[in-house]
Amino acid sequence: MAVTTSLTNVASGLRTHQDSLDARSRSAANAGTRGASKRSVTLADHDNPTSSHARTLATARAFSESVQSYYTRQVSDTADADIEATYLNRLQVVLGQPGSAGALDTALGNLQEALQRLATGPDNASARAGVVDKAQSMIGTLNRLSSAVQELRQEAEGQIAAGVQNLNGMLTSLHAVNQQMAGTTISGGASGAMLDQRDLLVSGIAELVDVGATYRANGAVALATRSGVGLIGSGTATFTFDAGGTLSASSRFDRDASKSSVGQLTLTTQSGTSVDVVGQGLLQGGTLGGLITLRDRSLVQAQDHYDEIAAGLALAFSTNRLAGRAVVDGEAKGFDVDLGNIQPGNDVLLTYSQAGVDERVRLVNSAEPLDYYDASSQRVIGVDLSGDLAAAAQAIAGKLPGLVVTETKVGKGLRLLDDGQANQIDIKAAEARTTATAPQDAGLGLGLFVDQDKTAFTNRIDGAVPQKRGFAARISLNAAVLADNALLVPYQAGGSPGDADRAQAVLVQLDSMKFASGDGAATPSNGFALTGSLGEIVSQALSFQGYSIQAANARRGDRQLAMETIAGQMASASGVQVDVEVVRLMALENAYAANARVVSTVMELLDTLSAV
Repeated sequence: MAVTTSLTNVASGLRTHQDSLDARSRSAANAGTRGASKRSVTLADHDNPTSSHARTLATARAFSESVQSYYTRQVSDTADADIEATYLNRLQVVLGQPGSAGALDTALGNLQEALQRLATGPDNASARAGVVDKAQSMIGTLNRLSSAVQELRQEAEGQIAAGVQNLNGMLTSLHAVNQQMAGTTISGGASGAMLDQRDLLVSGIAELVDVGATYRANGAVALATRSGVGLIGSGTATFTFDAGGTLSASSRFDRDASKSSVGQLTLTTQSGTSVDVVGQGLLQGGTLGGLITLRDRSLVQAQDHYDEIAAGLALAFSTNRLAGRAVVDGEAKGFDVDLGNIQPGNDVLLTYSQAGVDERVRLVNSAEPLDYYDASSQRVIGVDLSGDLAAAAQAIAGKLPGLVVTETKVGKGLRLLDDGQANQIDIKAAEARTTATAPQDAGLGLGLFVDQDKTAFTNRIDGAVPQKRGFAARISLNAAVLADNALLVPYQAGGSPGDADRAQAVLVQLDSMKFASGDGAATPSNGFALTGSLGEIVSQALSFQGYSIQAANARRGDRQLAMETIAGQMASASGVQVDVEVVRLMALENAYAANARVVSTVMELLDTLSAV
């Protein structure tokens, strides 16, 4: 009886050691596999009247829900930060460092130096050729930057499409694993492998979109975005991406799908409801969230800055400034403003004081009824100055109570008068700013930089898309000046080739004309507004983009550090350490061999007894 009991005990030892060997060997084999956790067996004593031996209760898999949840969040945040820094660093390569060859500030400085040489020697053919050359370099820089931005946005579109396809595949796979879990007892190696697969899929999904996981008792998992939309539960949500085709500098996202010109990302929930992912702001992290931010915000803002610079460049060369003529009408004083050459987008600058406080107003020739304050705190009012001026005068008076606005009796223009009372409303200055329409006999301005199809850039804001949008991609050199650079100098037909007035006037406007980001109350989009002279907005754009890139790199570094920390905690809590597993395997093999020797001895004893 004692021999049989010994054999039973030894057999149980062999079984438990074999279970432990299986668990440890599986752990060692999965070392380095993402999502794999170490395993061990849980043993219990089995007592009965005739023997006492060990038995295996279950194979335990190391898992900490709190650590895993934090890890999942960090996966999303790190992926988001990494994709943003990667793209912006690529843009920095094209943008260049301020002051470097090919940088915007360098190109503008070279153009101004060429203009200064022209102002001192307007009849010098080499000086004229120098202006044309530097103007083309400035155009090339703006075109190149705009092209780089659109290439990055187009690439982001492609990555979004690929990411959505991958995401849907992983969601489907995770749902299948959940279904397996629902009908499986969580014990043994096979279930541990399913749990490893579950965690691997959750991490893969988290890399693409920000998710939070809720673990159920049977091992299944429910997923939802941080914004609260369920992705995995009783069913599976599905993402759909309708690509927008080739993106241009004018391609923008709009909540109205009929107006949007970029790819549309939608989510069909588990209940069948379709949701606009971008419009509703459902994604707050992950690679897809970062790509959407880049496509619709970060890179769009860079394009807006280049467009603002291109617009300022064109206007500094082409603008004719006509000061209003001072008039007195009874007790009222003001100015007559000539609008004979006004075009869509051209404007009237008005400065007046009210109760001792100066007010600045820009009256833009536009059919759109605009009324907002731009980045420089100047009020902008849209009014149609090309048509019925009596109606325009009435509209302006309605916006600026206290001012008397009428149509001039002679010519095409407006009369702007104060209220005729001392220290109430006093008009200080008024001037019209129009665009030169021809190289000569159209004022000192010169339309050196033109839009596509050789059309003048007037900064028109009417229509579906403002003329400024995407202008950095379209800006080109006036073909007439390119063919005959002598047109740079005489602003009147038959004028002297040695007249420096135009070059000097353009230099003054490059330093004195002020610009401000935006074409309406809703712009600039999500970002940093430029304001000041052309040189100042170039400097601001370069500084802001440099800061944005540094901030993105710092954010990526912080996220990666946090990721390394939590990964270390996971490795300590549930990760497989090969050296530890090898030592334990060796100990188990020795114990197994010892049990095997006991079995062999018992069997020999039984054989001897049976032979007696």
